Amino acid sequence: MYLIAGLGNKGKKYTDTRHNVGFKVIDKIITQYDFEKYKESNNCHTFKGKILEKKVLLMKPMTYMNNSGKAVSEIATFYKIPVNKIFIIHDDIDLSVSRIKVKYGGSDAGHNGIKSIDMHIGRDYFRIRIGVGKPNNFLEAKDYVLKKFSNNDFNKIKKKSDKLVDNISYLLKNDINTFLNIISTD
Repeated sequence: MYLIAGLGNKGKKYTDTRHNVGFKVIDKIITQYDFEKYKESNNCHTFKGKILEKKVLLMKPMTYMNNSGKAVSEIATFYKIPVNKIFIIHDDIDLSVSRIKVKYGGSDAGHNGIKSIDMHIGRDYFRIRIGVGKPNNFLEAKDYVLKKFSNNDFNKIKKKSDKLVDNISYLLKNDINTFLNIISTD
């Protein structure tokens, strides 16, 4: 079984913010691959289904971004999912808007959600980093990621997220190069 977690913050005021791109991608996977709601708790919402006949558990941590590791750890432990079958989808201010990179292990790069996950399960899992752009000189990163996208940036993110979801099966087959080649084209 695989675990794909999209990071974000719960609540309507965060729905279309940069920090919630992980939640948006999970919503798209649920719809496109016909996942069923599985369990809902204070810590997370989970959905079960299959992609390429592989069992996949999707999750949205409901612990707010900075405590995401607690929810991810609980689910991974309960379902005995090895860390090398965990994919975390999150925003990244070090990447231009809609650019996507996949990384296995490494540092948290200042992302508090990733820092929390690292503290709970270690660093040896896959990260699907979605670029949300850098803040200007007048805005701190913590404020920038809680702002909504401009219409132009929102459309770029939607287009690239759709492409990510269409091709996520390559990640489950551990064919990261093909995945990146496909989603890198416009």
